[in-house]
Amino acid sequence: MARTKLTNATIHTPKRKGQLPTKICVVCGRPFEWRKKWARCWDEVRYCSERCRRESRRSQS
Repeated sequence: MARTKLTNATIHTPKRKGQLPTKICVVCGRPFEWRKKWARCWDEVRYCSERCRRESRRSQS
């Protein structure tokens, strides 16, 4: 049996899809769920996608 390395991301990862935290995108207003790649920076995540992040920069200029 293979052993998996326990990291901060795996320890704090909810076990079921329904338990994932959600946020509302500041650009499009749609809800989006936590992703494993955002485990370390979830508090700073504001946009649901790269497209929304680019749109926010475009509107500031």
